[in-house]
Amino acid sequence: MARGIEAGGRTIAVFGCGVDEVYPAENRKLAEHLSKDGLIVSEFPMASPPYPQNFPIRNRIIAGMSVGVLVVEGGEYSGSAITAKLAAEQNREVFAVPGNITSKMSWGPNLLIKQGAKLVQEWNDVVVELKAEDRRRLVDRCRNQLNLNDNIGDETKDPLQSSISFGTPGTARAILNWVKPDAPVTLDHLVETLPGTSPSEVIAALFELELAGLVRQLPGKSFIKVWLD
Repeated sequence: MARGIEAGGRTIAVFGCGVDEVYPAENRKLAEHLSKDGLIVSEFPMASPPYPQNFPIRNRIIAGMSVGVLVVEGGEYSGSAITAKLAAEQNREVFAVPGNITSKMSWGPNLLIKQGAKLVQEWNDVVVELKAEDRRRLVDRCRNQLNLNDNIGDETKDPLQSSISFGTPGTARAILNWVKPDAPVTLDHLVETLPGTSPSEVIAALFELELAGLVRQLPGKSFIKVWLD
């Protein structure tokens, strides 16, 4: 099962066994969490064991319920490769992260790229391929998580004569107070400017603000504020 729940995401686990059978057993606690804050689905009857042949079968459900499939690593005949093949057959987007050619776990994604899968180097390589309505929904959800939606809309179209006060707590709010629309600020400067905030916290907040369409990254790891009409 995926572990994106720690980042506040929504996780759907597709079992290769009955929904009452947790495999591997170490994922039992994660399964309990998903039963409350996620979703567990399976086409296999209750009490069905996790037979090896079940997993390639369930992979077609993973591909079918997804907008696209991103392969990070996997061998030539891995489950990831099977899922990517099923996704292509179902007219889903296929993405792949390139890897070291000397690693057998890079064979799958590298081969997919050769066959036409989109090479992914950063999150935006995936987002730009989404439909406009999906991107809008993603941005709105991100802003809601940052408590920004209620504070957007008071900007004037003249950024040099306006002052915005966002009610966003934490690092994201502090970044929005420092980043300007006409003067790029470097990542190193933001880290130095925000005492008590770790570089990882600043990077995570910048990612959320980028996704929300409020901050844009420029070459050299510099950032500017995006003004909304």
